[in-house]
Amino acid sequence: MDDLIADLLQKIAAQDRAAFRQLYSLCSSKLMGVLLRIFGNRAESEDALQEVFTRVWLKAGRFDAAKGHGMTWLIALTRNLAIDRIRQRPNHVSDDDAMAAVSDPAPRAETRLIASGEARRINDCFATLEPDKALALRGAYLTGLSYTDLAEQHGVPLNTMRTWLRRSLQKLKECMGS
Repeated sequence: MDDLIADLLQKIAAQDRAAFRQLYSLCSSKLMGVLLRIFGNRAESEDALQEVFTRVWLKAGRFDAAKGHGMTWLIALTRNLAIDRIRQRPNHVSDDDAMAAVSDPAPRAETRLIASGEARRINDCFATLEPDKALALRGAYLTGLSYTDLAEQHGVPLNTMRTWLRRSLQKLKECMGS
């Protein structure tokens, strides 16, 4: 995947809009996760993500595949932008404050236990779905496949895939609520 990202960054440096859209599709959720961990605020993270991709468009020519991996470069760009924004806040006192704002990504023991129970519950609810619909749902929301890709993969019309996903989400919601 990193070779693909590096290739897309080179194309973006040449102002290839299709490559930019593809890079956004591949990486935006990961970069959003980085921003959410740093800011802890969805609105600020969304705003920063837009600025990250503006910088990617403008600075893609600076990426050197020989010096590092594409995803590493994107995460560094994202993290640096977030730290810069934290430093610009009026209540900023020191670099230590910026580092303290970056939360430890490792969950605490209590959080891990809760997450483990929730994961079992989600897996049990996924097991109640028809296998092809569960696979499509995982593809859409866990892997990030588009509706079009899923429709082609499962050999069904696009609107059928949308219906599968909507109904499967509803069944999961009902299962998780009980």
